[in-house]
Amino acid sequence: MTTKNLRVGLVQQACSSDRAISVAASEAGVRVAAAQGAQLVMLQELHTGLYFCQHESTDLFDLAESIPGPSTEWLGGLAKELGIVLVGSLFERRAPGLYHNTAVVMERDGSLAGKYRKMHIPDDPGYYEKFYFTPGDLGFEPIQTSVGKLGLLVCWDQWYPEAARLMALAGADLLLYPTAIGANPADPFEERERQREAWVTIQRSHAVANGLPVLVANRIGYEPDPSALTEGAKFWGTSFVAGPQGEFLARAGTEDAEVLVVDIDLARSENVRRWWPFLRDRRIEAYGDLLKRYRD
Repeated sequence: MTTKNLRVGLVQQACSSDRAISVAASEAGVRVAAAQGAQLVMLQELHTGLYFCQHESTDLFDLAESIPGPSTEWLGGLAKELGIVLVGSLFERRAPGLYHNTAVVMERDGSLAGKYRKMHIPDDPGYYEKFYFTPGDLGFEPIQTSVGKLGLLVCWDQWYPEAARLMALAGADLLLYPTAIGANPADPFEERERQREAWVTIQRSHAVANGLPVLVANRIGYEPDPSALTEGAKFWGTSFVAGPQGEFLARAGTEDAEVLVVDIDLARSENVRRWWPFLRDRRIEAYGDLLKRYRD
C-alpha cells in the first residue's frame, strides 16, 4: 500500500465583536499549525467576528467585504509567508444588496486559488442566515490547489449527502467544512448532546459514503443574542478530522481553543474505494427522482 501524506491543521477558536481580536486569534492558530508542519490549514466559518445571524439588522450588512478585500489580503499574505494553503471564511459583499457566506482558498504564493459560496442557507431561531446570505451560485466544484482538490463546503451544507457526493464525483481529494454551530443553552443537556452527536455522525458518514477524509472546524464559546429574544448560542467546538472510513484521526474538545494537526494518507482513499466500491455500485439510472422536492 503506497502512502501520500498530507499534514493538515484546524483552528478552533472563540470569536469577539472586536475584529482585531478575532483576527489575532485566527492568525495565532494558523501560525501554530504551520510551525508543526501543516501544509493545509482551515479556519472556522466567519472567524473574524461574532456569529451575527442570531438576529436581523440591516446595519450588519456593513460587516460584509469584497473579494479581493481585507480578509483575502490578510489571508493571502499569511499563506505566502508560511508557505501553506489556507482556507478562510468571510461575509462577501458581491454587489449592493447582494451578499454571500463565502469560503476562500489561498495558495502558497498568496494568490486566490478559488472560492465557494455557501449553497444551503438555514433559517431558524438564532440562525437567521436567509436574511443575510444569498444562496451560492458556484455549484459544488472542488478547488484545485498544490496539495490536492478541495471539496469545500460550509456549515449547513454539512447535513446534505448530495453536496458531499457531488464534490466526490468531481474528483475532490478531501471534504472540508468550516462551520459555526452550537446549541440553545435553554435546551436540556440530553437534547444538546443528541444534536452534537448527530452533527458529528452525519459528517463522518460523508467520509464513509465517499471514501474521503473529512475536515471540520467549528467555533467555541457562548455568544449572547443581541436582541435578547433567545438564550443566545453555545457553540460546541468538537472540530475533528476523519479518515475515509469515518475513523477519527484527531478530535478537539467542546470548550477550549485548540489547534489540531494531523497527517492524512491521501492514498488510503484509493484502497478504501477498492474494498468498498460504493461509486461503482451506484444505480444512477434509478435516481432520477432525487431531482424532485418530494415523491408525492
